[in-house]
Order: sequence, then structure tokens, then C-alpha cells
Amino acid sequence: MKLRDVMRFLGASAAAIVLLLLLVLRVTSCSPAHPPAGKPLGAPGEAAGQASTPASADCRSEGWAGAAEANATSLQTLAWAPFGRQETGWEIYVPLIQSEIRTACPGDSEGFAAALAAWQASRDLDETGVLTEPVFVALKNAVQTRREFVRFTSLGTCPDTPDLITAARTDEGYGGKQVWMRPKALDAYRRMAAAARAEVPEIAADPRNLTIFSGYRSPPADAARCQAEGNCDGIVRARCSAHRTGLAADIYVGQAPGYGPDSTADPNRLFMTRTATYRWLLANAHRFGFVNYPFEPWHWEWTGEPP
Repeated sequence: MKLRDVMRFLGASAAAIVLLLLLVLRVTSCSPAHPPAGKPLGAPGEAAGQASTPASADCRSEGWAGAAEANATSLQTLAWAPFGRQETGWEIYVPLIQSEIRTACPGDSEGFAAALAAWQASRDLDETGVLTEPVFVALKNAVQTRREFVRFTSLGTCPDTPDLITAARTDEGYGGKQVWMRPKALDAYRRMAAAARAEVPEIAADPRNLTIFSGYRSPPADAARCQAEGNCDGIVRARCSAHRTGLAADIYVGQAPGYGPDSTADPNRLFMTRTATYRWLLANAHRFGFVNYPFEPWHWEWTGEPP
């Protein structure tokens, strides 16, 4: 081979190598500067036995850094009383808010702020993306109006007791307790509990999960209970309770160490909202006609018939 041909061959090889290097550099530059974050904490889909939405670009939404920072600051420090009792921070309500604004992004993320702003826009509120007490109250009210009991009592009357209630099986009561509900409500509860156990092995693994520790309660029993505890019409006991309708059930969703399954202590409620049982209910209970009273993770009401 002549020297001239050798030089041409080497020149072509060098050009090919340079082109290959440029392609490699281009591909590398298109990769994320940081590895993707892990799964968002408390994604609603995770509780339903589904894959949760990865924390990708939607959780790093451009333009919402300031709102995300404000939410991150107030998440554990906000002094407020959304249910009439002083609370600090809103971690307890993150899964509820995620469910309502249709996001799996953590409460301190840009994606959460963007989703909250979209929800605010749908309610003709200022699109700040920042969780404040007035914003949460608007969200809470939207949830509350799904409760037939709330709509009924908003007219200033208390529902009559049902003509017919039926006993649940003892294995459906927490610790074998005998509880009662209206027949159709009890049937809906059974279908819901069966679905949860079939869909989420973690729920099925603990036989206490989804058992009922309080169903129908007569008005005299409720009156005696709240008077004995000295807080009738308070945050815990009401003179006119949804339990008198036979449509409400206090369902076991877990309990923090040292607390009972119906303790309203903030550490206990926070623990509950992180359980697979609560999160499955939050994502799926509507399939069976049940809605939650947001202050109590264990309290669910059937909406299939009027109080």
C-alpha cells in the first residue's frame, strides 16, 4: 500500500473515532444530572397493591420551587386547628390531600405544589400551590359533603335510628366484639374487606385489619358515653353521632405502640395514615360506597342509602 493510501486510511479512521466520541458525549449530556429519586413516600397507588408513581419530572415541576419550600417548612410546623383542636403540622393529612389533588408526589415537592395549584384553580381559588389552613378547610369541606350524614345534619336535624340492623359475625368485630350495622351497609363492608385482603397481602397478614370496633350505637348509649367523658359535641364525642344511623363503622387500620385503635392522639393518627390498610381504604373505599371522616382514619360511612 502506498504511503498516500495509508494516510487516507488513517485520516478516515480518526474521523470515525471523533464522530463516535461526539455521539457518546451527546447521549451522556441528555441523561439526568442526578439519579431519579426513590418512590414518593405515601403514594396512594402503593397502598392499593399497585406500583406507585416514580418521583420523576412531575415531582420536580418547574416554577413551583417557592411553593414547595413553603410547604416543606409548614409540613411539621403549621399551627392550626382545622377540626377545632390545636394541631402542629399537616403530615397526618398528606395522604388525604394527595388523593384529593390526584398526585403521588410528596407534600414537600414541586410536583405536589403544582397539583395543589391545579386543584385550587378548579375551585376558583388562588393558584398558590401552598397548603394553608383556608386551603385545607376548602378541601376538607369537599370531602365532608360526600358524607350523607353531614348533608342530613346540615339541615339542623338528627337522623332517626334505623328500623332494621343486623349483627356482624364475631370474627368481623375487633377482638371478637359483637357489632351491628344496617344489612346493606354490612354487605358493602364485607365486599370491601374481602377485596382489600385479596389485593394487599400486608393487610391480609394481620387478622385485626378491617375488623369493626364500633358500628351501630343507640342514641342513649352515645349520650351516656359523651357525658361520661365530659366532651359532648366536642371533637371526639357528639350528641348526634353518625353511629346512630347504622351506616357508620369504626374500622381497625392499625395503632401506634402505646395507643388504642381509636385514640385521637396525633402520633397515633399519623401512624394510622401511614398504614397499608388506611391507604388502601383512601384509594378504594369509594368503590364500595364508603367515605371517611378525615379527622379519624378509622371512621368510614356507607353512602348507599340515606341516614
